[in-house]
Amino acid sequence: MSYNDNNGYNNYDPNNYGQYNNPYGQYNGQNNAQYDPYNQSNAQYTQYNQYNNQYSMQYGNQYSTNTGNGYGVSAPVQADEISAQKYNLIIGGVLLYGFLVNVFMIQFCFDAIFDLMIGNPILFYILYFAMAIIGVVMVNKSQNPVVSFAGYNLIVIPIGMVIAVTVNAYIMTGYETVIVSAFAITAVVTLVMMFLASVFPNFFLSLGRTLGITLLVTVVIELITFFIGMELGIIDYVVVLLFCGYIGFDWAKANAIPKTVDNAVDSAAELYVDIANLFLRLMRILARSQNN
Repeated sequence: MSYNDNNGYNNYDPNNYGQYNNPYGQYNGQNNAQYDPYNQSNAQYTQYNQYNNQYSMQYGNQYSTNTGNGYGVSAPVQADEISAQKYNLIIGGVLLYGFLVNVFMIQFCFDAIFDLMIGNPILFYILYFAMAIIGVVMVNKSQNPVVSFAGYNLIVIPIGMVIAVTVNAYIMTGYETVIVSAFAITAVVTLVMMFLASVFPNFFLSLGRTLGITLLVTVVIELITFFIGMELGIIDYVVVLLFCGYIGFDWAKANAIPKTVDNAVDSAAELYVDIANLFLRLMRILARSQNN
C-alpha cells in the first residue's frame, strides 16, 4: 500500500498538486503586496516628497522673499544665526571699538597724520581712498566676520585721520565746547534715530533709494562748489539730515537681515560711517555759528 501510495504520489495529477500550490501562490502574492519593503518605502517616500514640496512652497518663500518690510529680497534664514541680544551686543562692541581707535588717533597720531597731510597731500589722499574703498569692498563682499572686521578697520583708520586732524584743529583754535556739543548731539540723535527706526522700520527701509540719490547729488554739488572756490553752508545741514536718515535706515536694515556675526560687523561698519560723518558736519555747523 505504501508503494501504491508512492506511485500515487509519483504519478500525482498536476491538477491535484496545483490545488496545494495555488493557496501558497495566493499567500505569496499577498506577501508581495503587503510585505514588500521597497514598494512601501517608495510609496512613503513619494508621500514625503509631496509634503516637503508643499512645505517649501508655503514657508520657503516667506524666508527667501521679504516683502512685508519694504526692504525687498533678503537672504534666507541661515544656520549660524545668533540671538538678538548677542547680535546687538556685537554691533555695539564693534562701534565702540571704532570710536576708541579714533580717540587713540586723536591723542597719539595727530602729529604724524598732520605731517603726512601737509608734507605729501597726494599720498595722504591716495592712502585715504585706497583704504576706504578696499575696506568697503571687504565688508560688503565677505561672509567671514574676521575678513569683514579687517575691512572695518580699513574704514575706521582713514575716517579717523580726518577726525583726528579736525578735532585737534578745533582744540588749537579754542573750540573745545564745539567738540563736546557735537559729540553730545551726535549721541542723542543716534539713539533717537535708532529708536524711531525700531518703531517704524518700514518707513526707514523705504528711504534707501531716496537717501542714496540725494547723497550723490549733494556730493556732486559740494565738489563743484569746492573747485570754484564757493562755500554753501546749507549743504552741511542737508548732509546732517541725510546721515540722520541713514542712521535710521541702516539700523532698520540691520534688524531686517539675518542675525549673524558677519551681518553684525557689516551693520556696525555702516553705522560707524553714518555717525562719524554726522559728528564731523555738526562740528562744522557749530563752529560756524560760534564765529557768527
